[in-house]
Amino acid sequence: MTHSALLVMDVQKGIVDRVPDLGPDYTAGLARAIDAARSAGIPVVYVVVGFRPGHPETKSSPLFGALPDGAFTNSDPGAAIHPDVVPTPGESIVTKKRVSAFTGSDLDLVLRGADAGHLVLTGLSTSGVVLSTLRQAADLDYRLTVLADGCADPDPEVHRVLTTKVFPHQGVNVTTIDAWISDFT
Repeated sequence: MTHSALLVMDVQKGIVDRVPDLGPDYTAGLARAIDAARSAGIPVVYVVVGFRPGHPETKSSPLFGALPDGAFTNSDPGAAIHPDVVPTPGESIVTKKRVSAFTGSDLDLVLRGADAGHLVLTGLSTSGVVLSTLRQAADLDYRLTVLADGCADPDPEVHRVLTTKVFPHQGVNVTTIDAWISDFT
């Protein structure tokens, strides 16, 4: 596996709205990264959290079991990918059932089908989907880059510690959206 894929994880309306002080610069930056990836032929893979009506998948989960009925189902407007970063026809949308993008999804199959051995991670939140996906992806032998400004966390200090200390210590390339784009444009 030699190619890269850009993962846009949990950037759903209901999640974006819950991260304090995120502002429009976050989704605008992600849109720049997505546009650059598309122009360079890098696949963009969207990962969303989603459940069936009645949430049968969440009954054993302390985290997801507390969600209100109807949250993150097909009928929930908050489950939609944020309008600033919507997929184009043909881009993969992977639905996950837990925090990691791999758990309860076919993400690994989608990535292997794209011959993607290098994952560029973005998403909400840094201490949630990004951290969990990064750890699982590392165990699956993917090479990893995190776009620090393409991630955010409800706790800015947690985001800072993960992106400046934890991720680099584990051999992850941490960079910015603009620096990543400049590497291939």
